Formats: sequence, C-alpha cells, structure tokens
Amino acid sequence: MRAMILEKQGKPLKTADVPVPVPSNGQLLLKVHACGVCRTDLHVVDGDLNEPKLPLIPGHQIVATVVDSSKSKGKFQTGDKVGVPW
Repeated sequence: MRAMILEKQGKPLKTADVPVPVPSNGQLLLKVHACGVCRTDLHVVDGDLNEPKLPLIPGHQIVATVVDSSKSKGKFQTGDKVGVPW
C-alpha cells in the first residue's frame, strides 16, 4: 500500500510502498479512501512534540471500507463503510 512516512522529525514526509498490515484478533483491515492530518500530526512532524516511535504514518481521521473483518468480533462486516475518529 502507498503511505506517507515520517522517518525523522523536522524532515519532509516520504511516499513509500509498505506491506499491507495483517489484522490481529479483534481488529479490522480497512481500505482508506481519505485521511485527515490534524495540527497535532503536524506538530509531531515538525518536531514540536516529543519524538514518537519512528518510522510513523501520520493521520488518524479516516473514511474507509472494511476489507477484512474475519478477526473482528464486533458489529462490522466486510464491505461496510466506516469513519474512524481520533
């Protein structure tokens, strides 16, 4: 999958191909259609906040489709449209 990755604070994000994650028990796999990057994400990128565990893919406000719900015990099914807040 394509992602924007923070490898070092204060440096530009890099576009990269990364492996598609494998969901663990209780998790869903989502295909992200849109991802918001808030000011807190930008503070992390700019180095204004304590250094996170790097590399990091910023962004946490997403609109997506569930593509694998086999490990989830919840109410979501493959094909569901979801919005994920903070």
